[in-house]
Amino acid sequence: MKFKRQEETSFQAIGLHNIAKSPQWARLSPDLREAVEVVGNVLPFRTNRYVLDELIDWTRVPDDPIFQLVFPQRGMLQSDEYREVRSLLRSDASSDLVTAAVTRIRLNLNPHPAGQLTHNVPTVGDQQLEGIQHKYRETVLFFPSQGQTCHAYCTYCFRWAQFVGLDGFTFRAKETDTLVSYLRAHPEISDVLVTGGDPMIMKSKVLRRYIEPLLSPDLEHVQNIRFGTKAVTYWPQRFVTDTDADDCLRLFEEIEAAGRHVAIMGHYSHPVELEPEIARHAIRRIRETGAQIRMQAPLIKHVNDDPRVWATLWENGVRLGLIPYYMFIERDTGARKYFEVPLLKAYEIFTEAYRTVSGLARSVRGPSMSAFPGKVRVLGTLTLRDLIDRHVFETLRQSFGFDILGEPDRRMVLCDLIQARNPKWVNVPFLAELDEDAAWFDDLRPALGQKRFPFDVDEDREQRHSTASLTELLHD
Repeated sequence: MKFKRQEETSFQAIGLHNIAKSPQWARLSPDLREAVEVVGNVLPFRTNRYVLDELIDWTRVPDDPIFQLVFPQRGMLQSDEYREVRSLLRSDASSDLVTAAVTRIRLNLNPHPAGQLTHNVPTVGDQQLEGIQHKYRETVLFFPSQGQTCHAYCTYCFRWAQFVGLDGFTFRAKETDTLVSYLRAHPEISDVLVTGGDPMIMKSKVLRRYIEPLLSPDLEHVQNIRFGTKAVTYWPQRFVTDTDADDCLRLFEEIEAAGRHVAIMGHYSHPVELEPEIARHAIRRIRETGAQIRMQAPLIKHVNDDPRVWATLWENGVRLGLIPYYMFIERDTGARKYFEVPLLKAYEIFTEAYRTVSGLARSVRGPSMSAFPGKVRVLGTLTLRDLIDRHVFETLRQSFGFDILGEPDRRMVLCDLIQARNPKWVNVPFLAELDEDAAWFDDLRPALGQKRFPFDVDEDREQRHSTASLTELLHD
């Protein structure tokens, strides 16, 4: 199939400044248009013609999942915040007053969760390295300055602070020199994840300038170059009809020829994103370079909080050659309250979807939270009766006391860490008290009377009866 390549398919961002020129704008009710304008002054709003024309079913608006995914909704702000911003806009308040109110609201939305600013940024001496994060031993995140925007913004984006100009809350690296020096000093790093924003927003010649230094022979320990991108769904033309699409694919081939693996971390939120022929053609072209595409996305209320959606997404993805990778939990930032799904509900959605797909799709892992200690996975619920028989339970109760062990049928949440700041924590199960309303890791509390989770205990002060040693305890 041939695809148009000239002006009619060239990318043009659509935001508050020009959305009214789109024919779909007139189809929205006054209340929906107002919500876009008010919330769009606080949280970033950006889309494009492809998303509007190909991915949104306008007969289902406002309930259409992609509409919810890219258009700001009234419920994304607290009622008093919404009224304040609306009042300022309606009264033609000065830009200083609007900016002050908007900045205050933004700062209350936890702009950078999970220690991104405080613990993830590496240092050399007393100097922080701009545009780099190193949370997990094997993987470094790199934020090229010219890739810190996207073809369209997801309304739940946990990196929304990158796009609204908050001072001190952005990650940007102008060049690769600092990254290369850091990689040379850290041979344990095998993966570089180029992220943003979206690195695929950059022209290929700019992208090449950032990537080629990573292919140096003295960096052979860097085996995998990952690209975190939503372009595969929001602008597949990037790999098909853009004027430098072929150049981008050639870069992937050159990375593979240099002995590195190219992993496209494709952000797929809903099966509809796989339906357009150009999106499928983009997948075929990428895979022909030797690169692999892994699919991941968070579980989002109003968008994909349905096991049938996830099962369909994984099945259709596998059919196209994609590798299901992660189902994430929406991070505790931005419009979290609008999108969040309780952890136990998330586990139920994941499990029901997982049970209905073949083994090829069961490469997916989740539901996973990218929390401060690492990627915390919810494995389900259990009771002490599930772990031990009543005789052993009674022995333990006599040893530790009734208040610590509770009742044998009291349910707890079982979790582990898929990835962690300290590799010793990976794959170590731990228990948390059951909380039906918990929607994030910080909502959980240690079970069995413990005051801290195992990874909260200093390594030189490990305690025999902590939850970290539960398995050992039961086998003594």
